[in-house]
Amino acid sequence: MTSLSVFGAQWGDEGKGKVIDRLAADYDYIVRYQGGANAGHTVVVGDQTYALHLIPSGILHPGKHNVVAGGVALDPITFLAEVEGLRKRGIAVDHTNLHLSSNAHVIFEHHKRIDALAEVWKGAGRIGTTGRGIGPCYGDKAARIGLRVGDLLDPERCKTRLRAVLAEKNALIEKVHGEQPLDLDEQIQRYHELADRLRPFVCDTGALLRHAHLAGKRILFEGAQGLMLDIDHGTYPFVTSSNTGPGGIPSGTGFPPVWLSESLGIAKAYCTRVGEGPFPTEQDNELGELLRRVGHEFGTTTGRPRRAGWFDALAVRYALAVSGSTSWVMTKLDVLSGLDELQVGVAYRVGTERYEEYPAHLADLGQVEVEYRSFPGWKQDITGARSMGDLPPEARAYIQALGELVEVPVSLVSVGPERSAMLPCQS
Repeated sequence: MTSLSVFGAQWGDEGKGKVIDRLAADYDYIVRYQGGANAGHTVVVGDQTYALHLIPSGILHPGKHNVVAGGVALDPITFLAEVEGLRKRGIAVDHTNLHLSSNAHVIFEHHKRIDALAEVWKGAGRIGTTGRGIGPCYGDKAARIGLRVGDLLDPERCKTRLRAVLAEKNALIEKVHGEQPLDLDEQIQRYHELADRLRPFVCDTGALLRHAHLAGKRILFEGAQGLMLDIDHGTYPFVTSSNTGPGGIPSGTGFPPVWLSESLGIAKAYCTRVGEGPFPTEQDNELGELLRRVGHEFGTTTGRPRRAGWFDALAVRYALAVSGSTSWVMTKLDVLSGLDELQVGVAYRVGTERYEEYPAHLADLGQVEVEYRSFPGWKQDITGARSMGDLPPEARAYIQALGELVEVPVSLVSVGPERSAMLPCQS
């Protein structure tokens, strides 16, 4: 296998960073192909915890090429702060191991300002964005008025285009939202200085990846958010602004789709979601609070508490099917230890209709009633398990059952945050 797509099969926060960190040792290139700094991957190495937002998780492995591809919405301030933060902790980061696409669209201050103002304006209809300018940046990309990293490196071109864009954006900020407009000269100076610091990392990452593949190098593509937040396949409109699954790789990187070898989904043993939007198996009660507390369910990037609930077999089966996955990784199984009984959502009901397949056509997924199947829990602490044989029979039965319900076998099970707490599974 020369290329692998690793993506989230729920609403994000599935533990992708840890899995990618585990797999990165066997790959030469680790590639981020979509999303922005609204995503976060938490990786634990020994007694050190790293929160990564734009830089691929392979940066913690010496000798790897880490690529931020053209499909990413790049906040240069966050990117450079992340670089400096890693360097201060002794992680080597330079142009030899971190490559930034000249085609990545740039998030400016006006994107972040408009993102936050629009959420306030929408009131009860808000989507629940992080306010980091991701949506407005992708919106400008689709409207063909965005600026890319390559534009940022050309001072005169950047100045001309940014002046034209800010004329429109300032009118929106001032006339619609009633806020103070941004100063053009100040913005130009600020991003000109950032461009000089970005320059060493910038290259044609599409060509880099194609040449690497033809040379027999192994390439791992990491998704930033879960597939249920995909702009086309997720719970629209409560989604992100890019294609989060393997389908986003060719357009986000310039890597031919026929060269993709395999897709690996990641899903928790339960389910969480951040922000607004439908969440059928949510437990807005003591159980949900327990899962949030034990699972440390707070956003890596924002710190926002995650909504928590039972595993949704319909949603995960749908995500794995859309992505063509032949196996998946179950994370955070240890969080369920101590519960007498586990529930799994196996069907939705809307009035007299019953759905065993994820009903992507439903206008209001928030109105479904969930049909659950019960499984016995276990009391043992499983964080010390290092093989499937170390797990209690109830845990092994739960793993087997979820693989059957989503119709794709589990290949790895995570029972703790450390690199070593990943168990090969032949379910």
